[in-house]
Amino acid sequence: MRPVALDWSVENCTIARAMTVLGERWTLVVLREVFNGVRRFDDMRVRTGIPRQVLTNRLAMLVEQGVLRRGPYREPGSRVRHEYRLTGKGLDLWPVLVAVLGWGDRYLADPDGSPLAVGHRDCGAEVRVALRCAEGHELTDPRDVLPRPGPGARRRA
Repeated sequence: MRPVALDWSVENCTIARAMTVLGERWTLVVLREVFNGVRRFDDMRVRTGIPRQVLTNRLAMLVEQGVLRRGPYREPGSRVRHEYRLTGKGLDLWPVLVAVLGWGDRYLADPDGSPLAVGHRDCGAEVRVALRCAEGHELTDPRDVLPRPGPGARRRA
């Protein structure tokens, strides 16, 4: 049976567009650090081992894409430097990172478990990503999700 998806163009696919921003390994590592409160270049570089030029490029791209904003700070007796903070667009990526963390914890964690956990600020319970439809139904089986053409879909010629 021929998949119906072959009838639709993927030229303007937003998943592909998102991956041009997020698809490089170090980008998600940088975002992990900023979500964890690490905002300064030198702290990120030392903590992650990202090569200086790679980190410079990733931060510049995330600022250019509007995911991070760059702001000045100055330690007493030092020159002005910059730190990186999440924008609204960046904060909207938190569920993506929590989903990746959950997948990694399930399939890739060391025997002792993950070095990172996320919890609800109010009650402390573990946070997980869940799929829900617009009617509020929680979807526990990925096969219950049906991909279909969206409003921007174009039929293939």
